[in-house]
Amino acid sequence: MSKEPADVIIGPVSSESALERVERENKLTFIVSMSSNKADIKWAVEKLYGVKVKSVRTMITTSSEKKAVVALEKEFSASELATKLGLL
Repeated sequence: MSKEPADVIIGPVSSESALERVERENKLTFIVSMSSNKADIKWAVEKLYGVKVKSVRTMITTSSEKKAVVALEKEFSASELATKLGLL
């Protein structure tokens, strides 16, 4: 892979629903580059934040941004990572 993790992950999302997902489902939401696929996103999140990713769901928002909802493996805490990212 010739990309850098920072080329894939644009930034975390701090909307109310995204923060609810952190608490309830151990999931983080990121805006990602349009050209990235689920494998790229999983790789970038694991590389950048030192966590293990269980699954990735992607969607294109109405404002034409690509959003990824990343579920972390249960031994990793989405709230801890959200705190480090300044979301909580």
